[in-house]
Amino acid sequence: MLRDGVYFFGAANLYIFVAMKTATVHEIKQELSATKPADLVELCLRLARFKKENKELLTYLLFEAHDEHGYIESVKKEISALFGEINQSNLYYAKKSLRKIIRVINKYCRYSGSKQTETEIRIFFCSTLRSSPISLHRNPAITKIFETQLKKVNTVVDTLHEDLQYDYRKELDRIS
Repeated sequence: MLRDGVYFFGAANLYIFVAMKTATVHEIKQELSATKPADLVELCLRLARFKKENKELLTYLLFEAHDEHGYIESVKKEISALFGEINQSNLYYAKKSLRKIIRVINKYCRYSGSKQTETEIRIFFCSTLRSSPISLHRNPAITKIFETQLKKVNTVVDTLHEDLQYDYRKELDRIS
């Protein structure tokens, strides 16, 4: 039972649990602006050691953010490789593999933060799925995966510039 930051387990055993309060983004920004550059490097390196995702984000920011087109092409190559690994003998395994690919896509789109990058990657996924030997209509879950990605693309395209919207709408019409 939790009471005032303290966990109680039975009458004889008392365990104290003090949760560390997480700072807000504003507080972190203030503290980082007051930190020396050498200390910032140490903080970034320490952050990169703890999670693979942190290291991947730092890699994107340091090495790939300046070349968004190259980043998109590398993500497309990875998606193509993942499509090549799909076990098509059973639609259940194909569905699981497609969900794995979508997790990878979501991660890379989050790293970039660019709506145009997200649109291109998701359109590539949809066109690759459409041209793959996986039957979209034999399994309702796979159909739903495809439709959900199309819906996400349409949502993102609505936020883009009119010229880009026109180009992406033509690609979406070709896929649908």
